[in-house]
Amino acid sequence: MDNRLAERLDNLLPAIAKGDRRAFEQLYRLTSPHLFALALRMLRQQGWAEEVLHDCYLTIWNRAASYDAALSAPMTWMTHIVRNRCIDGLRSGQARLMLEAEEFSDLLPITSEDEQNNWHDPAQADRLRHCIGHLSSEQQQSITLAYYQGMSHSDIAAWLQQPVGSVKSWIRRALEHLRECVGL
Repeated sequence: MDNRLAERLDNLLPAIAKGDRRAFEQLYRLTSPHLFALALRMLRQQGWAEEVLHDCYLTIWNRAASYDAALSAPMTWMTHIVRNRCIDGLRSGQARLMLEAEEFSDLLPITSEDEQNNWHDPAQADRLRHCIGHLSSEQQQSITLAYYQGMSHSDIAAWLQQPVGSVKSWIRRALEHLRECVGL
């Protein structure tokens, strides 16, 4: 990030803490493209990402006084708020409600092997979605972060603030369940 931008953000947050709406507007203009991209990458739903981002900016407005420059850079602080809100949404099960059939199939690229196994069949996609719905929230979140976000086990462990062994177990058990449930 540009040092001048970081300095501008450092100056905007104290002004926002004092209720300066123009400072908040400038902060939004400077940071919303990056924060929206993060939310969209995590949630994969434009409407849901917009809603989460809106909530995050309300949090930033309300908590600007609690920002401590000694602990993190402004963009790091705001990114942390967005990531945590996205994770909360994924944990809440809202992700299952937000994924419609065609959106779910977009997350699973069709390969030639899939075509041979009829994975592009809507009935198979429904079956897989049903099976994923029976996983624990930890397993669903770990699978989502690993296979849809491309995160490693150690990245997921750091993200969820859980031991790497737990994350590996959740993913292994989830994959075993999915194999049995789908019938592979």
